[in-house]
Parts: sequence; C-alpha cells; structure tokens
Amino acid sequence: MAEIAATEVDGVAGISKKNIDLKGAIKSKNPFGGVKVENINGSIQISVYIKVEKNSNVKEVAEKVQENIKDKIQTMTNTAVTKVNVIIADIEFEKETEE
Repeated sequence: MAEIAATEVDGVAGISKKNIDLKGAIKSKNPFGGVKVENINGSIQISVYIKVEKNSNVKEVAEKVQENIKDKIQTMTNTAVTKVNVIIADIEFEKETEE
C-alpha cells in the first residue's frame, strides 16, 4: 500500500532499493525492498526509498509522498501512522529504454 501511495505522487519516478547494509541483510528476509514498515506499540512507522524525476522539487515531492502515504495507510488500516521517512535514494535523469 505504501509503495502504491508513494508512486501516485507527481515527481516520483519509482521506488528505489534501499542501501545495502550487510549486517541487516543477513538478519532480514527482504533486505533490498524499498519500503520498510514497523508496528511499534500499535502505531505504524514507515520508511520509503524513492527515485525522483529530474527537475522535480525534491522537498515538495518528499512532503507530498509523506502526506499521501500517511493518509492512505491510516484510511485503509484505521491505525495511526506516527512517522513516514522519505529517503531520496536516486534521481532519474533519463527514462530507461528497453532494447
């Protein structure tokens, strides 16, 4: 749900894979996903790694992603989202072409 909510925002080119942490990769079942969701004391904290389109206002895009994820998750789950971390992991300068 968080991934879909993030990609709905104009300026987001997609979800990026988070930086590889070897210690975390050994412990985690899915160490390379771009969305991390934690349920802490009945509230949800989300971290999402996004790729933004070039010429986008990064601050504005990140704020809209935060708002959209929080709104969608709270509406769908009826659970408080206390924190949404948006990490700009990459900038897309050119669309990748399929050959």
